[in-house]
Amino acid sequence: MSYLVLARKYRPRNFEEMVGQEHVVQALSNALTTQRLHHAYLFTGTRGVGKTTVSRVLAKSLNCQGPDGQGGITATPCGVCQACRDIDAGRFVDYTELDAASNRGVDEVQSLLEQAVYKPVQGRFKVFMIDEVHMLTNTAFNAMLKTLEEPPEYLKFVLATTDPQKVPVTVLSRCLQFNLRPMAPETVLDHLTQVLAAESVEAEPQALRLLARAARGSMRDALSLTDQAIAFGNGQLQEASVRQMLGSVDRGHVFRLIDALAQGDGKTVVETSEVLRRDGLSAASTLEEMTTVLQGMAVLQAVPARAAAASGDTDPDAAETARLAATMPADETQLLYSLCLHGRAELGLAPDEYAALTMVLLRLLAFKPANASAAVASASPEKKTLNEGSAAPPPPVSAPLPAPAAAPARPLAVREMSEPAPAPRVAPAPVAPPAAVVAAPARPVPSTPPGHRLPVRESPPSADGPPAYFDDIPMEEPPARVLAMPVRVQPASDAREQPRGADSVVSSPIPPSEDGDFWYATVTQLVVAEAITALARELALQSQLVARDVDQWLLRVERETLNQPASREKLQVALAALGHGVRIAIEIGGVSDSPARRNKQAADARQRAAEEAIHGDPEVQQLMRDWDAKVVPGTLRPV
Repeated sequence: MSYLVLARKYRPRNFEEMVGQEHVVQALSNALTTQRLHHAYLFTGTRGVGKTTVSRVLAKSLNCQGPDGQGGITATPCGVCQACRDIDAGRFVDYTELDAASNRGVDEVQSLLEQAVYKPVQGRFKVFMIDEVHMLTNTAFNAMLKTLEEPPEYLKFVLATTDPQKVPVTVLSRCLQFNLRPMAPETVLDHLTQVLAAESVEAEPQALRLLARAARGSMRDALSLTDQAIAFGNGQLQEASVRQMLGSVDRGHVFRLIDALAQGDGKTVVETSEVLRRDGLSAASTLEEMTTVLQGMAVLQAVPARAAAASGDTDPDAAETARLAATMPADETQLLYSLCLHGRAELGLAPDEYAALTMVLLRLLAFKPANASAAVASASPEKKTLNEGSAAPPPPVSAPLPAPAAAPARPLAVREMSEPAPAPRVAPAPVAPPAAVVAAPARPVPSTPPGHRLPVRESPPSADGPPAYFDDIPMEEPPARVLAMPVRVQPASDAREQPRGADSVVSSPIPPSEDGDFWYATVTQLVVAEAITALARELALQSQLVARDVDQWLLRVERETLNQPASREKLQVALAALGHGVRIAIEIGGVSDSPARRNKQAADARQRAAEEAIHGDPEVQQLMRDWDAKVVPGTLRPV
């Protein structure tokens, strides 16, 4: 006699034997009792939750004749009459099951619908059951719409699918829909206990828990895994053998990892990861078990009353979960859960899943909220000191005010260029001479940290006027020595009157120069030919050619962000293609003549010419004079 697998042997024969789908059983039982029967039913849900089983039990309920042959429609089929036995055996002529995965065309559906015109042969109703109905083609769906909407009174449709989103709404609107839910691990555990008791198979409770969790809500998967575990354990279900068969990670490793993460013990984390690698345990299973334990910990932390109930739980892991929940803060538990959940998606991206697992665990250790709080605590004394320094009273008016120290790399010429006019300086009478300021000691400010307020320093006196003062520099860092490199500099211009932004409006014309004209023509040729793009083009447009040598050109830019090695390399390659095989050196400083400034000046000139042309037009002047018309600023564009 051939062996019948547990999933088929213990398939429910009536509604009372079904587990985990009480909401569907109650609705169908009440409908059968009151005989308020719909003509089309749609059962949805994941694999192995009982869609086909419900269809067969419903067909038996509609066609049951009772033990004495006098029965009618009932919610409790007898199971002994000819109709019930034939439906269980799959040979009832009025019950037809169509697999839409392999019969998805319009011809198969049309062949099924042709049988609808004939009345039942043996039973009370004809029942057409279409499994995986979402696999039908659109033409097949359209072919069955009319019959599905108004079938004969003796015909019932039962549709089953795992993907209801693919079923057309025209079909959904014609059916009574029931969603069969995935089964909870506790429900699967109870059913497995009853099945194994009936089979007289010894099983450890923890082994059954592993099988119930591995089933992921599917009773058929749970029974299939139980069959495999019985064969693997030679007729016995032990935790070690089941864990080895499933490749599951021992909860002891998971508890050790979470405990080490709570204590900040990186050594234990890495050592446990190496043990998992040595034993060949799944990295994805490790993170999955960790998320399960962390979820239980989060529930215990949010609802402390469940901790007492967990202590008396039959699950041996409940006490260890409660202990970890008491030792880890709630925010850290949420962070670990989120990182473990997202870390599973990274395992397939890494060349070695165990290396990816180690990185996820180390990330859990690196992003501990305690580190952030410690950093805030360590930064608080400095913040307090700065606040006290800022709250210090100002020095008296009679005392010399502290002035900023000098920037080490700025020459005097730059300071003079920022002045509004080149008029000679006149020293004010009330101010004491700079020598007196240097000779006087700095006024101490006890609450201010050193390096925040400094006395005034001066540069060596020059022959053409009073000394120029330097900008701010901390006292503990001496001014850096400025090294001058002899280059050929452009003739002096009125750069001191021009703003420093490249996008600003140039108030005065840029004086022509040999290097400026040459650089503008070269950059324009590169831009028109699209030899440079993106950052390399911006570097060329915003720079000023300061000096040229045989094999090196010196450019000056204002923004440090433009001085990128990749942009400089692309610009050198474009210049070499143009016939200038030189190396480019870049310095940071003020720019008075660049291609961007010249383009801006030319655009401003065109704009002014357009505005003057409009305002000088006789018709425009007449409109302004007679009708008080105005030209809206910003609406004129040169053509």
